[in-house]
Amino acid sequence: MHRFLQSSFTRLVTSRTYLLHSFVVPSYRYFSLFAADGDVGDGGDAPQAWKSMEGLRRCSANHVPLSPISFLERAAKVYRDRTSLVYGCRNFTWNQTHQRCLKLASALSQIGISRGDVVSTLAPNVPAMYELHFAVPMAGAVLCTLNSRLDSAMVSVLLAHSEATILFVDHGLLEIARGALDLLAKTNTKPPILVLISEGDDDPSPTSIVPYEYESFLETGHIEFEIKRPKSEWDPISVNYTSGTTSRPKGVVYSHRGAYLNTIATLFLHGMQSMPVYLWTVPMFHCNGWCLTWGVAAQGGTNICMKNVSPSKIFENIALHNVTHMGGAPTVLNMIVNSSVREQKPISHKVVICTGGSPPPPQILLRMEELGFSVTHLYGLTETYGPGTFCVLKPEWESLPPEEQSKFKARQGMQHLGLQDVEILDPVTMEKVPADGKTMGEVMFRGNTVMSGYFKDSKATEEAFKGGWFHSGDLAVKHPDGYIEVKDRLKDIIISGGENISTIQVETVLYSHPAVLEAAVVARPDNHWGQTPCAFVKLKEGFNIDAQELILFCRGHLPHYMAPKTVIFEELPRTSTGKIQKYILREKAKALGSLS
Repeated sequence: MHRFLQSSFTRLVTSRTYLLHSFVVPSYRYFSLFAADGDVGDGGDAPQAWKSMEGLRRCSANHVPLSPISFLERAAKVYRDRTSLVYGCRNFTWNQTHQRCLKLASALSQIGISRGDVVSTLAPNVPAMYELHFAVPMAGAVLCTLNSRLDSAMVSVLLAHSEATILFVDHGLLEIARGALDLLAKTNTKPPILVLISEGDDDPSPTSIVPYEYESFLETGHIEFEIKRPKSEWDPISVNYTSGTTSRPKGVVYSHRGAYLNTIATLFLHGMQSMPVYLWTVPMFHCNGWCLTWGVAAQGGTNICMKNVSPSKIFENIALHNVTHMGGAPTVLNMIVNSSVREQKPISHKVVICTGGSPPPPQILLRMEELGFSVTHLYGLTETYGPGTFCVLKPEWESLPPEEQSKFKARQGMQHLGLQDVEILDPVTMEKVPADGKTMGEVMFRGNTVMSGYFKDSKATEEAFKGGWFHSGDLAVKHPDGYIEVKDRLKDIIISGGENISTIQVETVLYSHPAVLEAAVVARPDNHWGQTPCAFVKLKEGFNIDAQELILFCRGHLPHYMAPKTVIFEELPRTSTGKIQKYILREKAKALGSLS
């Protein structure tokens, strides 16, 4: 009992900066964080501070731990008979979704899943993935949604690290899961129980290796199940592994409180009013779908689930279901704007699409607007529950030429309502950089929607929270209006002849070439300059240009020292969330050796 909390959470949060104030398992007072230097926890933050005022009392009438579970319960009452989810020919109402989640939570409890146990998933955006986002915390457990594009080796590593007790696996990924279990067996690690998420009559039947089938398993539960609500809103609700663009994934822990607050903040920045229709192009395994797995329920919306994302399916679903909102990394936007005329369908209404994950090229934003989408730009990390900042559009931008507007919209903006502050600081001195749009510093976050820490990695947690801020590892500038603009990752900046080169700035110029579909720039070692820009480029279908033409194009739009000295044409390696894996490209550029 309390396996997740007992075995690992003390290690997760204890560091030089933060002390574990209390962790009393029998009374379920898991933990309260207070800073050793007094910058957190003074005054009203102390658990008993309210007692200093006569006549006040904290009780169940005025204090309930915040949890996204409440969003589903409310949706089942307010939006009872409205459509909650559509997947192909299947659809459900909010009342049905609520009952199915209760039965699933009950079924989990019946096989021994208890508070603090980790329940993992390996599945695309199918109904089961959506239901598990509520059912698992309703059973008191911790949800761990694994990247559905991982191989067996990495899945086995993450299953072992998360101490997963059960794994829900989509039928199309069953062989990956079996391979992972075989690897766990070789290390004498206890494998999780498998539950097969099937689809159709041709799917494999339950076996000794896969003892449960999702629908049959769900039906063993009872709708009278009593929800195991969090004892503290700081209890973990999920552990999300980072996408691994720079190194091995780390387990980022979300609390019920943080998930609740970030859900509400994300709804505001998406402009989601009551009963939206949301098209799932963001993977639910990524930051719990930017917290919108819980957010769509909060607004009584309709989830349109898609197993595979393609331009034709996006346009088809928008027309069929009158989609109002969707999201996606810039790679999804790039896919849409470069789709064929045959794949595209006229959009009769504005579709709000939120993009984040990497800075979108202004040219892509402009083309999306021309197709009928209203693009809003978010920025954040797995460690900030997904979205952390929002580029609020200013009325004065409307009078600018479209190209100029797009440049402003490509900025990352300012913090959303769930965060206390986002600042650009010198990572050494921790001083603010001038708001001149030129001086670079590191993006740092502070507030209620920053992760609890890295699971079983106290050293990484301490490093990330050094100085009382979360260090993002992203370099940015602050403009005079306070808006921030990300320029690069700390690991991606190129230093050539003592000059800093923003790879994002070079990539933006490359994307403006009519033949370029995708581009990524990394450092190539150079015996004379130290480093020079090396561009990896994928061309649009039907175009054929050489490296020298692209180099000359960049020199016409950038200072010569910033233009790529090397151009390589090939497919770009990406994570399943659309981020380019630059560490792979850096290794390729390093292997090329010095150009000088």
